[in-house]
Amino acid sequence: MASQGKKASQAPAPQGLVPSDAPEQSWDEAAEDLISGAEVEQRELTATTEHHGQRADKVLALGVSEFSRSYLQQLLADGAVTLNGKVLTKPSAKVSVGDQLRVEMRPTQQSMAFQPEEMDLQVVYEDDDLLIINKPAGLVVHPAPGNWTGTLLNGLLARDEKARQVPRAGIVHRLDKDTSGLMVVARNRSTMDALIKMIAARDVSRQYLAIAHKDWGSRKHREVSAPIGRDPRNRLRMAVVDLSHQSGKPAKTDFILLGNADEGCLVRCVLHTGRTHQIRVHMASLGHPLVADTVYGGKIVPAMGRQALHAVRLALAHPVSLETMVFHAPLPADLAGLLQAWGLHYDEKTGSE
Repeated sequence: MASQGKKASQAPAPQGLVPSDAPEQSWDEAAEDLISGAEVEQRELTATTEHHGQRADKVLALGVSEFSRSYLQQLLADGAVTLNGKVLTKPSAKVSVGDQLRVEMRPTQQSMAFQPEEMDLQVVYEDDDLLIINKPAGLVVHPAPGNWTGTLLNGLLARDEKARQVPRAGIVHRLDKDTSGLMVVARNRSTMDALIKMIAARDVSRQYLAIAHKDWGSRKHREVSAPIGRDPRNRLRMAVVDLSHQSGKPAKTDFILLGNADEGCLVRCVLHTGRTHQIRVHMASLGHPLVADTVYGGKIVPAMGRQALHAVRLALAHPVSLETMVFHAPLPADLAGLLQAWGLHYDEKTGSE
């Protein structure tokens, strides 16, 4: 297949193809180049005898092999690929010798997810190996459908050149969009690998503050050890599941009462595992859904428009120096306001009511 384009640099060609005119690079780098470039690049590909009878999308992937198949699928969905002058609407269409494929190498929603975006990130601690971030409520951690831009990943790429050298800009764990608080971010690959192993081995301590509905009762400490999986009645939610009948993973959370009121309670949550929505699901299973967590039965109240959950404490041994590090994030204004409205108090210094 013959390939023509604007740039002169060459990449090794798959067997049976005339070389593509773009340099070999990773998917992330290629996407960033497309975004930063002032022009949209056109690629023209001509099928040879080796490709006669093959699917058009397969031939396209061979012709521009430096880009990922997922990116090319996005271009196909966006109508950026033509076959003999007509928009290719059926990727499975078979090509013949001499057929002309033309593709506009342009940014897509997913490629734009890797674009650096300036934002005001609250950095609690920083050294050559890692960052500690205090994430505000409302900030999405990873680009995903519905939130391709404006994420923590985008902000990290803009803030730190090192973030472009590690997968996911160094993000090793996540907080839900509407959960605030502390996160650790790696600044190099070796630190990232070490942090991932530490989290898997439960050597990173994460504690949260939650404000939930209903009086907690007299039992100050509760431990929930209940597996979590997709809710069979609603695949958008998680739920406590029976592993003998449903897929899921073991999950364990400790809850310590810090304050009680007629309207609800302030609880410290200590994670022993890190399942999706773990605290929210376990609290709901106890009959104490988080305030404003409408997904799991919580109700919105005047002082709180998002789930009342805050990652307040993060403790770990530094992956390089092995120094013990402990960080605390002050209570956000919305949580503090709700506690005040309910006549509760949280002591930032002692971590108690």
